[in-house]
Amino acid sequence: MAVESQGRHPLVLGLLLCVLGPVLCHAGKMLLIPVDGSHWLSMLGTIQQLQQRGHEIVVLAPDASLYIREGAFYTLKTYPVPFQREDVKESFVSLGHNVFENDSFLRRVIKTYKKIKKDSAMLLSGCSHLLHNKELMASLAESSFDVMLTDPFLPCGPIVAQYLSLPTVFFLNALPCSLESEATQCPNPFSYVPRPLSAHSDHMTFLQRVKNMLIAFSQNFLCDVVYSPYATLASEFLQREVTVQNLLSSASVWLLRSDFVKDYPRPIMPNMAFIGGINCLHQSPLSQEFEAYINASGEHGIVVFSLGSMVAEIPEKKAMAIADGLGKIPQTVLWRYTGTPPSNLANNTILVKWLPQNDLLGHPMTRAFITHAGSHGIYEGICNGVPMVMMPLFGDQMDNAKRMETKGAGVTLNVLEMTSEDLENALKAVINDKRKKQQSGRQI
Repeated sequence: MAVESQGRHPLVLGLLLCVLGPVLCHAGKMLLIPVDGSHWLSMLGTIQQLQQRGHEIVVLAPDASLYIREGAFYTLKTYPVPFQREDVKESFVSLGHNVFENDSFLRRVIKTYKKIKKDSAMLLSGCSHLLHNKELMASLAESSFDVMLTDPFLPCGPIVAQYLSLPTVFFLNALPCSLESEATQCPNPFSYVPRPLSAHSDHMTFLQRVKNMLIAFSQNFLCDVVYSPYATLASEFLQREVTVQNLLSSASVWLLRSDFVKDYPRPIMPNMAFIGGINCLHQSPLSQEFEAYINASGEHGIVVFSLGSMVAEIPEKKAMAIADGLGKIPQTVLWRYTGTPPSNLANNTILVKWLPQNDLLGHPMTRAFITHAGSHGIYEGICNGVPMVMMPLFGDQMDNAKRMETKGAGVTLNVLEMTSEDLENALKAVINDKRKKQQSGRQI
């Protein structure tokens, strides 16, 4: 492409400064290629702030997206893909269902591998349809964008950025297999940097370090399954040999939704900026409905309970065990849950289809937060100084829970093995132990 990026790198820095602080800057035109699901939800606050500072934002997404819809502060452009919204929904729902299946280790590995292959093939087909949509790609080339903001979890955005010769800002929590370290040539020692899904701290025994190394090697195999097809697609589309590392190393700035307040010390590179907690900077007044719940809770206050956007319902037996545990504490529990209500739901537990999580956590009457330990919720708990009971389900949630437990800001429960008594005791521990409250608040 003849579209040149020379002279635009100062704009990248300007956009970064606009996100991180109220400074004067020139407005620009931004192309945004996100990843559906919680990745997209974590971006929304930042996009809104950029738009309020005068930037024009165009979001490019598949027409089958589940969460990416029209918005007041951006222009949405969609493109056809060879799958339906129901297929995306089934992928998310099955991820939540699989968590509660108590399979053997080998069976879980096989099922995980099959799901990764199936979902990866679907997402790759969507990317291929975007790149081979000649009319849309020509329109993008003529739009004179100044910069691209994208989540590199799926490398389709970086491919488009290279095609359009756009400077790129990556917005992410982390990449599988420590790909961000490989792409930036950042040191990433096995000895004290725990690998994703290891649930280790930065103080490992010799055997844990060996395990850390073996985990890294096994993850490289899975990442090859997921990411090598993108290298093939990019090479074909850009008409030159391209690797995944080539695609990722082109980023001007890495905006990492993490912070050392949660994470362990590790090497970083100069173009990495930490923005963990950016999602909880702004709070809104509560609606009358939620204010009424809080006022009715009396001196005991409330507990906020959400397992995130990926888990809509829980198996009946497990839901009843949770409901039994919640019913044994004096606090009012606001539980985001869209499944069939447990038959033993106590009077102190209120089921809601949606709740303003960050706004509730910021209320002085909130005593505890039951969370799946997703990075979004973890930082909202940290920002608001609320002690946490963590029920990690999949992905990086086990690592997040380990980090917060290590720092004394909460306790972790195994959602498959826990009993109602375990939940009751964990809640009483974090609510009544002032040290948990102090440690959670001290992370800010």
